Amino acid sequence: MLSAYITHADCARHEMGAQHPECPERLAAINDMLLTKGLLDYMVPYDAPLATEEQLSRAHSALYVQELIASAPKEGYHQLDPDTAMNPFTLPAALRAAGAAVMATDLVIQGEAASAFCCVRPPGHHAERAATMGFCFFNNVAVGIRHALDVHGLQRVALIDFDVHHGNGSEDIFRGDDRVLMCSIFEKGLYPFNGEEAVGPNMVNVGLPTRSGSEAFREAVTTQWIPALDQFRPELIYISAGFDAHREDDMGNLGLVEADYAWVTQQLMAVAWRHCKGRVVSCLEGGYVMSPLARSAAAHVRALIGAD
Repeated sequence: MLSAYITHADCARHEMGAQHPECPERLAAINDMLLTKGLLDYMVPYDAPLATEEQLSRAHSALYVQELIASAPKEGYHQLDPDTAMNPFTLPAALRAAGAAVMATDLVIQGEAASAFCCVRPPGHHAERAATMGFCFFNNVAVGIRHALDVHGLQRVALIDFDVHHGNGSEDIFRGDDRVLMCSIFEKGLYPFNGEEAVGPNMVNVGLPTRSGSEAFREAVTTQWIPALDQFRPELIYISAGFDAHREDDMGNLGLVEADYAWVTQQLMAVAWRHCKGRVVSCLEGGYVMSPLARSAAAHVRALIGAD
């Protein structure tokens, strides 16, 4: 069975102004690299659907969803926070990004795809239940997870986040939800300046010091993530796949390389095969320098689909 590759042209139309790091070129860089490496030959392409208000409101407050939809400008930009703005194409892009996670969930649970990579933007892991933050509008993985739990009836879902920034939005949505185990590794002292203190027993947060590098990252995965995941026995694994911890990305300074993203994905796939028939849904988060982003995403996808 092949894996799913879910994206949409609408996701490239959202932009937040010249020189903004979260730019449309990110998706083209990844797609071109996957094509060049021949990885798309092993994946089935899908156009991401628009998430519905009902789907969004499982992860976000209904009022927040309605207010964000109403905020969409007909022209120009509408600034929501110092880093995050909407243009006339932002809303459909954000709806497609969340809809991709829902589609991926359906495909994987129903046995129509072995795994799925959602090559979408805007990213989502900073979006809280009722707040836009850090380039994020809807929390894409959270929408997908709540769809798995509330519609498909799963009881145990794991969320893995290896973006260089802590996924505060995901933590806000899932704190106290014992159906979800969230495992996060991030660089200490970076935006959103929290995460070092876990907010509940279903959170495995590992803040690493600047310039920790590959060895510390791999040790944290091996000693903290894997035992927790094996004890939890997830029925499905989601990945918030941010690649801005790469040593060539100036958004952070952890010092990871492509081999680390391949390795961590291999470890997660091994967990998935032990507990949930290899079922994994991955959604793009950060990564803002085109070449390392594309190389890292390709290393991740290669391991995700078992092409290595």
